[in-house]
Amino acid sequence: MPIINRVEVIEFSYDVKDMGAAFNNAHNHVGYVKGSTLSLSKYALVVDCDDGSRGEYVALWGATKPALAQTLMLAGDLPGRDSDQREAFYTQWNRRLCHMDHMGQGPVDIVLWDLAGKQCGKSISRMVGQYRNKLPAYASTYHGDEGMFDSVEAFTDFAAACYDMGYRAFKHHGWFDGDPQREASLIRALGNTVGDKMKLMYDAASDLKTFADALYVGHACDDANFFWYEDPYRDNSISAFSHKKLRSLLKTPLLITEHVRGLEAKCDFILAGGTDFVRVDPEYDMGITGALKTAHMAEALGLDVEIHAPGPAHRQLMATIRNTNFYELAEVGPKLKNILPPCYACGYQDELDSIDSQGQVTVPDGPGLGVIYDWDWLNRHVTKRHIFEK
Repeated sequence: MPIINRVEVIEFSYDVKDMGAAFNNAHNHVGYVKGSTLSLSKYALVVDCDDGSRGEYVALWGATKPALAQTLMLAGDLPGRDSDQREAFYTQWNRRLCHMDHMGQGPVDIVLWDLAGKQCGKSISRMVGQYRNKLPAYASTYHGDEGMFDSVEAFTDFAAACYDMGYRAFKHHGWFDGDPQREASLIRALGNTVGDKMKLMYDAASDLKTFADALYVGHACDDANFFWYEDPYRDNSISAFSHKKLRSLLKTPLLITEHVRGLEAKCDFILAGGTDFVRVDPEYDMGITGALKTAHMAEALGLDVEIHAPGPAHRQLMATIRNTNFYELAEVGPKLKNILPPCYACGYQDELDSIDSQGQVTVPDGPGLGVIYDWDWLNRHVTKRHIFEK
């Protein structure tokens, strides 16, 4: 029985060139800004056990300052405990964070899964039960901006280039101002350009202002035969009633629940008729433990679950799930690399060119998450360390 001796939560920062706050950061998003440099912060977790085993995870899209505060609350629960008790931790933390959004729980669960995989010498997907080891991917763009995706043509040209690279699915994020006419024009243009040879998705990212705007743009998705329509408008996709109503007026399937947190709430949203596809993320949804619960719940109801964002945990999770379609390579564009930290020493990456000729990415097969972190790089970028011991 491996006992946890020590947990370290490591804050770090790094710079991304040609990137800046989008629209004065009104939406907490970033975009292409030529010549600008944006400083970003994330955090990593390390768990050491008394048998010499070690789990590691660098949190990615979910590694925000509010999430960090929750992670620090939970990390102190681990020293002295059996590292295999992930289900017990899930239940304990589900209760402990009941007044919060649970965003800090995922990274702690993921690092325990990495630890367990290294202890038994198997990847996480093989521990759970692997369904596949290659994942069909879609290119998921940055939002519209003023220098990269600054026109309808910029998006359609990029979609065509992605098809030539091997992608067979493409998702765009529109402009932050949520102009329904502009968004509808872009959707129809994408349909005319690549709609006969690629699955197309639209993520409105809750930027459309009203139900009427969402309905107007949804009709454009219908006209262009889009594969899904995601997070349409500024209720932040948390009203099951409104999305059931929207579903009844459109033929394009909705993809909701990225902002609906927790197994029970997602199940309620589905049973209320609020979505067609189900969104899940191991960082956002209480770890691999929580995400698997959601995937199996959706499977029991006959629905597909689509994993949000990329990363090693996301690949391991998707490799275990039958009822899912595409891996999200987010965010990509013709002038920017992915915003995620270059923290791997094994060649792992989630960049535009990470796919093979069939438009797929490979699931790492090493123990745990299957990746090797570049601790020389991470240690050079550390800003603060938090240590918890027995």
